[in-house]
Amino acid sequence: MTDIAKCKSDLWNERSFAVNQHVRAFIDMGIIPNRTYNINELRSGTTDGQVYVISENNTPLYTLKYDHPNGIEMVERFFTTYAHIDLFPKVFYVDPEKHFFLYDYIEGHTHVNRGLKSVWMKRLVQGLFNHYEKVDASSAWGRLGGEPRQQWFDFNMKSLEYAHENIGYLLPNEDYVRMKGIVERLAVDESKEEKYYLHGDTGVHNFVFHHHNLVGVIDPSPMVGPVLYDFTYAFCSSPDNLSMETLLSSFSLLENVQIPTSRLIEEVVFQLYTRIGICKKVHPHDLEEYLNAWDYWKRKI
Repeated sequence: MTDIAKCKSDLWNERSFAVNQHVRAFIDMGIIPNRTYNINELRSGTTDGQVYVISENNTPLYTLKYDHPNGIEMVERFFTTYAHIDLFPKVFYVDPEKHFFLYDYIEGHTHVNRGLKSVWMKRLVQGLFNHYEKVDASSAWGRLGGEPRQQWFDFNMKSLEYAHENIGYLLPNEDYVRMKGIVERLAVDESKEEKYYLHGDTGVHNFVFHHHNLVGVIDPSPMVGPVLYDFTYAFCSSPDNLSMETLLSSFSLLENVQIPTSRLIEEVVFQLYTRIGICKKVHPHDLEEYLNAWDYWKRKI
């Protein structure tokens, strides 16, 4: 065995021992029943931490996640605030030092077997977005733990520049100039924009689907922003059914946002531009569909 392989093996044995010790502690504290469990590391997904699934008789029951203390503290606060929302997993235990936490395993898969976008967007709007809570007007915009933004315009410009860098020559420069104009127009009414406590990463990679139904939302990246951000992010997070009909049917259910259709379209087009930037870098297999949608939506403005 090479030195590198030995280090990896030692690290795995150390982690495995720690996980088993924590599961034993959960049993001793009465948090989970005293049964025989199987523990498997979940290696898929986009999370930065280590995630383990705790099962009994091949039936997954709990998820144990290890991450940076700041990240776990923010997620704990978020799930506590929205404990009444059934799309989020129930949290059973949070380590006092914020190194790990235990929560419900939600049966299903992310990304795939989604069913119709109009159906799962309706579930999101009625089950999540309509229940978002406002935050104090003095709070900074942006991701908690990230760089605070005094204006939402600053957050949008950062997203635009990041997308433009990733897109490169895939789209003509006039598209970038057009998006910059949209961001500037959207900033005109920013003083009227209300601040909400958002999930911050509402994409299909964080939506759990079971039998073509949306049953859960996981891995928040909590932030302060307008509700419309999470709405358009979700709508643009997959390349299927990116139609005006699907958009308007979903938006009509949104109770805490009232804007003209012309602005809604601009918000979607800007979000779609940033999504293409992410897609080119991370999900190139979806790129062709997104580019078709881009041609469709550009004509709408």
